[in-house]
Amino acid sequence: MTRRHWAEECGVVGIAAVPGASELASLALHALQHRGQESAGITVADGHRLQTFKKMGLVADVFDEAVTRGLGGNYAIGHVRYSTSGSSNLLNAQPLQVASHRGTVSLAHNGNLVNAPELRRDMEIDGSIFSTTSDTEVILHMLARSGEPAWEDALAEILPRVKGAYSLVMLTRDKLIAARDPYGFRPLCLGRYRDSYVTASESCAFDIIGAEYLRDIEPGEMVILGPGELTSRRVGDTAPEKRCVFEHVYFSRPDSRVFGINVEQARRRSGEILGREAPAEADLVCAVPDSSNTAALGYATATGLPFELALIRNHYVGRTFISPAQKVRDMSVRIKFNPVAAVITGKRIVVVDDSIVRGTTMRKLVKIIRAAGAKEVHLRIASPPVTNPCYYGIDTPVRNELIASSHTVEEIATYLRVDSLAYLSLSGLLEATGEGDRYCDACFTGNYPVSFAEMSGKLVFDDHVAGAEIKVMPLAPGDESGVGK
Repeated sequence: MTRRHWAEECGVVGIAAVPGASELASLALHALQHRGQESAGITVADGHRLQTFKKMGLVADVFDEAVTRGLGGNYAIGHVRYSTSGSSNLLNAQPLQVASHRGTVSLAHNGNLVNAPELRRDMEIDGSIFSTTSDTEVILHMLARSGEPAWEDALAEILPRVKGAYSLVMLTRDKLIAARDPYGFRPLCLGRYRDSYVTASESCAFDIIGAEYLRDIEPGEMVILGPGELTSRRVGDTAPEKRCVFEHVYFSRPDSRVFGINVEQARRRSGEILGREAPAEADLVCAVPDSSNTAALGYATATGLPFELALIRNHYVGRTFISPAQKVRDMSVRIKFNPVAAVITGKRIVVVDDSIVRGTTMRKLVKIIRAAGAKEVHLRIASPPVTNPCYYGIDTPVRNELIASSHTVEEIATYLRVDSLAYLSLSGLLEATGEGDRYCDACFTGNYPVSFAEMSGKLVFDDHVAGAEIKVMPLAPGDESGVGK
């Protein structure tokens, strides 16, 4: 399946030694729903046994009151998923629960192991049988093969052998274990709930259950959580920290602290810097809601232009099917966005968005805005041009489908049919997020922290990196074919 946009990754949560852990985990997953909408699952432990419940769908559809209360347990881990490794089906839904010589264990994972195909192939040759196509199952097989008697020791032994991104939570009958890869690609934070500890991909999951954010789990750190107890240890080799900068651009909720930084503040600063770098002679500023709202407010502040709600987003859009026989152009975009003609008509507007991936959606959106009466459309993007795919847990198109990988800004502006187009500079983005050398910016620069020598196996990286040139053919009036978010 070809992705036409950035796709959320996954979200994880862990609750340690708290009565009603399953209910808290379910609430926390609601707060992390933006990180994955394909499936949701929770594993609980009561000191004796583990029980997992998971289904395809949204958290509210999977965990009603009866299901959640029926789980019980004082420990819980939860997961919401968007498939970045493995196909979208129930077998790949997480947490994954298995039995081994140490007992039963359950694992949930956010990230992508770039050497998973190689590890899996070696284990299959040795006789291992896999039941999913998820790279998370590779970790479970490695755990089962470890000779260490304790689960935490087994995890510490095998993690240095996996390469790539992982923020994971693991549940045994009486322990919650959380770990983060040495680069710290994906976020994972630690919180306090009453007299015990909780962990989650974003701090907004703590807010909904009344927990207190303490700190991030450090890159290369593993924490073992028990009744009011926390044990921390280092695992794996030391590596330069490389946080995913797109967490601040798009993925994380603005009310979260991610990598120790308030997401709303980072996005607002990015909009302000974009306003200084690329002002426009216009009458108003609007956002492509919702991820761009804060950046648009920052842009308006820096330029002195009024911020208006010129685009309204439909928040109740599911997997809508439109028959090709209908031949209704732009319908997929119209279902999600509708312009406010009274605000737009006769105005020169600046439209702020977080990124452009393929360009298709934006091209259609610009057409809709012009049809609503906009006099001029100036597009401002609160991140640099996306020229390379991500291999560390974000589902992105291959390189030859990224419009900025083979087109100049001027060519993209022509394709989108905007009066002007400007992107935030990389230096501007890193200034907005702070501590620039601690971020992974491979999607903008192609500088991958994990070398391609390590990214071996069945993933076709050569095709992704080399990429065939995108050819934007001359379009006849009204023709919406071609490439493009």
